[in-house]
Amino acid sequence: MLLSRTFRPGEDLAPYIRRYYIFEAELPDEMVIEDFLLSETAFIRILLDGDWKGEVEPGVWDRPSDTLLFGANERPFPVRVKGSFKVLGIAIRPCGWKALFPWPHHKFRDNLFPLSELWGDLATTMEAELKAADGDDAIIACMEDTIRARLAQVGTHETDDAMAQLEGIARTDSKMLVEEVASRAGLSTRQLERRCRDTFGLTPKAVLRRSRFLDMATAMRGFSSPSETDLAALRYFDQSHLNKEFKRFTRMTPKQFEKAVTPLQTAGLKLREESLYED
Repeated sequence: MLLSRTFRPGEDLAPYIRRYYIFEAELPDEMVIEDFLLSETAFIRILLDGDWKGEVEPGVWDRPSDTLLFGANERPFPVRVKGSFKVLGIAIRPCGWKALFPWPHHKFRDNLFPLSELWGDLATTMEAELKAADGDDAIIACMEDTIRARLAQVGTHETDDAMAQLEGIARTDSKMLVEEVASRAGLSTRQLERRCRDTFGLTPKAVLRRSRFLDMATAMRGFSSPSETDLAALRYFDQSHLNKEFKRFTRMTPKQFEKAVTPLQTAGLKLREESLYED
């Protein structure tokens, strides 16, 4: 059985953190789940228990550390889990990316990196404290303290209001044209694209395209109940277009996706829908 719990960040951290989660499963020791992630934000993921790996190159499965930074995904990122596991997560808001990571996000897209290579001893200390933590409250407190320490370490506390606008648009109106997004944010389309790649890791068009697909996938999995008008707006021009988008984001046709058992990706969709109503 897969169990997940989500937690909102403290008020002072809300500009930087979308949410925290705890995701665990009791599974037979030899059971292997192969699935994929399609994350809208960068995540810090900490493995507390289990055998969890990502496909870092075609056919190469690895976990270079128990505490990793995952860049946001433009394509499905294959993952493999064997037996029971417990994973913690910290979802980084794009508008707060630069306050925590002084490098362009697109350098981390569709890949994973040991957090200790980026945050040094702070990441190592957090991992040790989380593995010793007793209960959810202690886990969340440790992650929050670490984020505050990192903000102090970088020192800018920089947020991007235009990217916060794009976050909201992507989550609530993924059909909006890029030109309109730029106009609402008071930016040229070129400025919007540069800042989006620096914070989201992708172009604005790719962000909206991925979000539109996730809106549709969430409805297909039964986690949302869009009105007929909203659902009609989400639908694609024709079957060929629909197939193309599903192949891009899942490597499956829509019919294959409907029938596929994707517990990790499905849990991500559920968390996404729940967090929409937490904001």
